[in-house]
Amino acid sequence: MFMNKPNASYGKRFRLPAVLLISIGHHIHDIYTSFLAPILPLLITKLGMNYTLAGFLSVIQRIPALFNPFVGIIAENLRIRYLVILTPATTAIFMSLIGVAPNYIFLAVILFFAGLSSTFFHVPTPVMIKQVSGNQLGKGMSFYMLGGEFARTVGPVVILGAVSLWGLEGTYRLIPFGVVTSLVLFWKLKNVDVRSVQPKDSSQVGYWQTFKKFLPVFLGIASMSIFWGGMKAALTLYLPTYLNLRGSGLWFSGISLSALQLAGAIGALLAGSFSDRRGRMNTLLMVAFALPLLMLLFVHVTGIAVIPVLLVTGFFLFAPTPIFLAIIHELRTTHMPFVNGIFMTINFFISSVMMMLVGYLSDELGMELTFKITAFMAILAIPFALRLKIKGDVG
Repeated sequence: MFMNKPNASYGKRFRLPAVLLISIGHHIHDIYTSFLAPILPLLITKLGMNYTLAGFLSVIQRIPALFNPFVGIIAENLRIRYLVILTPATTAIFMSLIGVAPNYIFLAVILFFAGLSSTFFHVPTPVMIKQVSGNQLGKGMSFYMLGGEFARTVGPVVILGAVSLWGLEGTYRLIPFGVVTSLVLFWKLKNVDVRSVQPKDSSQVGYWQTFKKFLPVFLGIASMSIFWGGMKAALTLYLPTYLNLRGSGLWFSGISLSALQLAGAIGALLAGSFSDRRGRMNTLLMVAFALPLLMLLFVHVTGIAVIPVLLVTGFFLFAPTPIFLAIIHELRTTHMPFVNGIFMTINFFISSVMMMLVGYLSDELGMELTFKITAFMAILAIPFALRLKIKGDVG
């Protein structure tokens, strides 16, 4: 199914079984990483946090993303497949302990280590997807992102179900499912090398030179991510808290988050394939025009009408990531794990800052006004979508 040595070649054929296995592993891993937002209202009450401290928890979980480029360099030179195999179990252990956290410091520490585990999973796996997607890279990245986004649909239901059955202190009972996932991945991936084929003269191109050559692409992606990041932070981390403040119950808030993530999973699945046919920039422009309008609509609807609006919003909100991944992995470079690591760092760092910013603004201005501000921020992504340089030079 997979290659057993780094010089194996897959040609142009799309290898569905391999793509599905990696995507399913992504799905189960990310179910655990999505546990924080649904029970954040309970943690705020239990630990006496304000919104700024609550937002900082997500930042702490993402701090290890700063190491992504270094993980990418390691992935080029060492066989780190066993880290990929172990991370679902490791992430499951830490994320399943958030309900039993006795204080803020304990919660912050376990979220940091969960983020570190997540980093070692997310940097190499898109490179694996590239190797088995042939000439349908957008489609492969869509399957990969479907696994992650659908996890954030299932995750709220899983964690809220666990809290309903065992209470907030009983979430540790979810650990065994992650351990089983790692055992299955060991069985299937133990002979896989995530290193891609390297030309003989690859050592002549340094990492810094590669970074400089693709800097315009990184800046274009970062610019759009910044202006969409406030909206994404508001709707992914703070949605249950926002709806709870407007009078919705915990379960309705959790179901609303699942609806958003379900639509996001569909958007992530379709966006990559659509951009294969219609072009990356054209697809990003559609997203750029749709998102601010949908966010403004969301803050003006109430009751059950929230659900259909979130379904449409989620479809567009999560569409850019597989397109960005396809753009990154179409760059001609001998250091793809490093380049992917740079992209992942940009992605996670911006999302972390925006989650902190949305929390701070919610404390200072109120959550209602903050959600409206993120809609206007999203408008500013349009000119950057128009100017994004899709093709890179060799690096």
